[in-house]
Amino acid sequence: MKQTSGFISTYSADAFGVCSALYELGGLVVMHDASGCNSTYTTHDEPRWYDMDSMVYISGLTEIEAIMGDDGRLIDDITNAATELHPKFIAIVGTTIPAMTGFDADATARVVENRTGIPTFGFKTTGMRSYIHGASEAFCTLAELVKTANNTKQAKNTNEQTEKSDENGKPDVVGETINILGLTPLDFSVNGSDKAIKAYYEDRGVKVISSWAMGSTLEEIQGALRATENIVVSETGIKAAAYMKEHFGIPFKVGIPVGGMDIDITSLFDDTTGERHFESVRDYEDCDAVIVGEAVSSYSLTEYLKRAAGLNVGVIASTDLDEDEIARGLSSTKTDCVIIADPLFKPLVKGERKLMRLPHEAFSGRIFRKEIPDLISDLDFLKDIITVIRK
Repeated sequence: MKQTSGFISTYSADAFGVCSALYELGGLVVMHDASGCNSTYTTHDEPRWYDMDSMVYISGLTEIEAIMGDDGRLIDDITNAATELHPKFIAIVGTTIPAMTGFDADATARVVENRTGIPTFGFKTTGMRSYIHGASEAFCTLAELVKTANNTKQAKNTNEQTEKSDENGKPDVVGETINILGLTPLDFSVNGSDKAIKAYYEDRGVKVISSWAMGSTLEEIQGALRATENIVVSETGIKAAAYMKEHFGIPFKVGIPVGGMDIDITSLFDDTTGERHFESVRDYEDCDAVIVGEAVSSYSLTEYLKRAAGLNVGVIASTDLDEDEIARGLSSTKTDCVIIADPLFKPLVKGERKLMRLPHEAFSGRIFRKEIPDLISDLDFLKDIITVIRK
């Protein structure tokens, strides 16, 4: 019951995070569940669904199959679909019912890979955690694919002098190059934020090798070792960045260039594990305003407001908090505090506290999509925030 919400929405589930992270990469993504989950994801959490093709399917799990633990039909259906569609990889994504019945996603993935010869991955998602966890797992899987692709390329080029590499197998490059990690519509919608982030770096002479995973192909992501640095723009990309630092020696920086300002909040995370160095919620009685939302975007916006206007702004990193924890954090603020959050947090904003609307696709879905700002280049919205807080 701890995770029950009586007044606010819930964040997009971990299974949907996997689907969002892999959406554009040419894989066959199968959510193992009854028919309802796929329509929830495609109509509320996936703004690309109507404009971009993707092989995202539902297994149509039946009651008798769940009770008896019969995975045969699932394996046959995935094999037949892969034979017809020729995906670049296959992802089997768990949901709540398979988690309750003990479905083994990894074992099923091995069987499917043996039958099809196509790389297949099982995700132990449960539908009970936020999209952060699912997308993080998906990006870590992509990092492992990069490692596999690099090892294959090295073996192929053993007797060829086509490309020089360092001791980690990382290709030598000239100039500053980056990968952008953690870029999905769940955090950035489809309002041009992804393009604005890329343009910010390209305008400064930095080449973007790959974007994980909006606007890049799987082949471009497999070439990620050409980057001299990884830029993490949401918490979904931090674990993959830590993995790539450990295995490939690529350093990473965390932060979004809010308002075209160079933001670096890497110190908030452990640079080897990616674990947080901050509390999700605390006491906020000294703050001019409080932002409720995803950690990287919220702290990046906080840093911008501090440097641009000298404001003291707190953050409630709400993606893994329950309703009561968020409510306690908000109740610790000053009575005239400005709360910057998705409109669906309104029931928790009590008294004279003012809510400034900052919709989040992963929280309210498509409802307020037209209001979601591009924090990188929408300077008018940022000025409005400063004005509202100062009043």
